[in-house]
Order: sequence, then structure tokens, then C-alpha cells
Amino acid sequence: MLDTTLRKLVNPALNPIATILVKTGISANGITIIGFLIGVVGWIALAMNLYYLALGMIITNRIFDGLDGLMAQKTTKTEIGGYLDIVLDFLFYSGVPFFFAVGKPEFGLPASFLIFSFIGTGSSFLAYSAIAAKHNIKNEKYKNKAIYYLGGLAEGTETITFFLFICLKPDKFTEAAWIFGGLCWITTFTRIYTAYINFKNLKTI
Repeated sequence: MLDTTLRKLVNPALNPIATILVKTGISANGITIIGFLIGVVGWIALAMNLYYLALGMIITNRIFDGLDGLMAQKTTKTEIGGYLDIVLDFLFYSGVPFFFAVGKPEFGLPASFLIFSFIGTGSSFLAYSAIAAKHNIKNEKYKNKAIYYLGGLAEGTETITFFLFICLKPDKFTEAAWIFGGLCWITTFTRIYTAYINFKNLKTI
């Protein structure tokens, strides 16, 4: 819901950094992988109950996620770049509640519900994108994305806000997870409804 607004605010600040990184010769894909590995450090921090370290790693991971796309725009966009960006993002997102529960097993149920909810948002997002690609349907609002980007109530910005909240208030994880998981399911159902409206008359290619 807030992704477009946030990118308008953040991209101008990241753009000069992306330009410098391009000049060093590092690839956008390299930044994607480094960003993911930083996220892995965040997972380890969560498992060890080092929440402020996890907070820093999550923020840094998201900065790198913004940089790789800007770098790709300045060099050459590749399909493998878009693939890595999507797959590693989904892995990172699902890993946060899992490793939070590793550190605090008593929160296993709400963490499981949250991962279940992420499956809903992720599958509804990717299935829509796959069909849109088959029929050459574009989303001009997110024209720089590797695939058709279908928005919703719970997008990346809201997810990261939730992650930051649980790092600052880990004792509130249960309540936050149930609430955010509910928002994810609202997003899933609205995406399914959108797909039904837009695809119901399309013939399989």
C-alpha cells in the first residue's frame, strides 16, 4: 500500500550511492546476494535474541534491496537479476518470523500463522504475475519491476515496518503477528478477487 510512496522518498537518496557502486564494477546481482547474506545475519541475530543487531541487519538488507534495482537501471537489466531479487526477498521475509521463533519457541504458533499468511500473499502475487506475463499485461505504475507487481494492503513497506516493530518490542510479537497476518489475508483475498475480475474472460494461451 505504501511501497510507491516510500520509493519516491528513498530512491533519490539511494541513487547517488547506486551510481558510485556501478563505477566500482560490482554488479546489481552481487548487491542482491550481499543484501541477502546481510539478512541471514539478521536471522542469526533473531535466533540469538539480539534484536537491535537484527534491526540493523533488516534495515541494511532493505537498503541493498533498493540499491540493486537502481543499479540494474543504470547498467543492464537481466532476467536472472529479477529472479534473484524476488526469490531472495521471499526467503528473507519468511525467515524473519521463523528465526524469531527459534529464539523464542513460545512464539511458535503466531510465527507459524505469519509464515502461513506469507504463503497467501506470495502465491497470489506470483500466480497473478505469471498469468499477466503470458498475456503481456503491464502495470505502468511499477514498470521497472521484473514482473507484474500487484499491490495490496500488506506490501513490502508494511512488512518491514512489522519486522522493525518486533525487533523493538519482541514481547509484543504474538499480538503483532496475529494482526499483521490478518492484514496479509485481506491482501490475499483482494488479490484473488482482482485476479477473478481481470482474468475470468481470458483464454489459456
